[in-house]
Amino acid sequence: MYIRTQMGHQDKKTTTKASATERVQLGLAKRRRKEERFRKLSFAAVLLSIGFLVLLFASIISNGWPAFQRTDILLDVHFDQKVLDVNSLVNANYGKLVKQAMRDVFPEVTSRRDKRELYRLVSSGASYELQKMVTADPTLIGKTVSLWLPADDLTDMLMKGKIDRSLPEAERPISNKQIQWIDQLIAQKRLKKNFNTTFFQAGDSREPELSGIKGALTGSLFTLLVTLVLSFPVAVAAAIYLEEFAPKNKWTDLVEVNINNLAAVPSIVFGLLGLAVFLNFFGMPRSSPLVGGMVLSLMTLPTIIIASRASLKAVPPSIREAALGVGASKMQTVFHHVIPLAMPGMMTGTIIGLSQALGETAPLLMIGMVAFIVDVPGSVTDPATVLPVQIFLWADSPERAFVERTSAAILVLLMFLISMNGVAIYLRRKFERRW
Repeated sequence: MYIRTQMGHQDKKTTTKASATERVQLGLAKRRRKEERFRKLSFAAVLLSIGFLVLLFASIISNGWPAFQRTDILLDVHFDQKVLDVNSLVNANYGKLVKQAMRDVFPEVTSRRDKRELYRLVSSGASYELQKMVTADPTLIGKTVSLWLPADDLTDMLMKGKIDRSLPEAERPISNKQIQWIDQLIAQKRLKKNFNTTFFQAGDSREPELSGIKGALTGSLFTLLVTLVLSFPVAVAAAIYLEEFAPKNKWTDLVEVNINNLAAVPSIVFGLLGLAVFLNFFGMPRSSPLVGGMVLSLMTLPTIIIASRASLKAVPPSIREAALGVGASKMQTVFHHVIPLAMPGMMTGTIIGLSQALGETAPLLMIGMVAFIVDVPGSVTDPATVLPVQIFLWADSPERAFVERTSAAILVLLMFLISMNGVAIYLRRKFERRW
């Protein structure tokens, strides 16, 4: 009887252990299935993100790549001495020379209406190019020279396949006669696509074929230079003081909290601050890289301070203790040992902050850098615009040709941003030390 009871208890214990083991195994299997589902969902999310990124870049590249080419027309321009007054070369009627060259190619065009349509095939910038040539070399007067002159943006769009020839004439911006003349120019090898040097050598223009990014690019470089000069020393000094010298009390805690909060403030708030203080109160020049750099410096300071403090914290305490142990002062320890080791991280944070500033638009709109600027700025006080604002202006233009200019400018901006982030990664990997 007793033996049977003991055997019954043992059987119950064995059954209980078996059931517990089964429950644990079932729980582990369920957990593994959840982990596997989560891993697959995460991988799918990464693939989806990469797919959207590839789609975005493909769209920008496909729209922007044609902007690096420009359609030119070969014309035999006769610099007629009767048209060009030597005493006033700047004010001469160069457009008349271009029209005469077009009539020489198409002598059969006689009606005034057809002539107007014919002249529209050539860009209005052709006369400016002739003006530059004659003012630089007056000996051209009286000669006939074969020149490649810029075509109009509609001619350029037709050459690049952006205008559908099969549409009815009333539904496209170019007439059947103009298409016929363009085909004749192609047959005579007087029309071809060349590399668009104007896009990199000219400022903004109302005509798409004459517009370029040199003015905006120069304005961006001046603005970033001012931002770097103002933000880097101030931010590094603030980080060194807060991390190495400042006492730990409620006031320094308040400063740290405010620095972290400023890093999350919308950029347009800094634009409003610049508008109220720098422009309205101090009366500084509107739409200048100087004011733009000062506004972006305020926005970049928190980012550089946080990155610099993190770099200082990453330096092992043993470095400080060793320097103090051999008799170095607190100042010598910080400037001779800690800062050189933390400098790569500080430089990385600075470059990332400048990259963020390079892509900002909202604060610069508030200080007037949205103005139409044709001339390339020569100093930080000249009126200028920047690449993001130039992209904003072109995106709002009604001409179809500005769409590809917008995408091309985005490509240039992305190239600069990727380059700056690449430099930051290189500096971090080259000079970073691991303890």
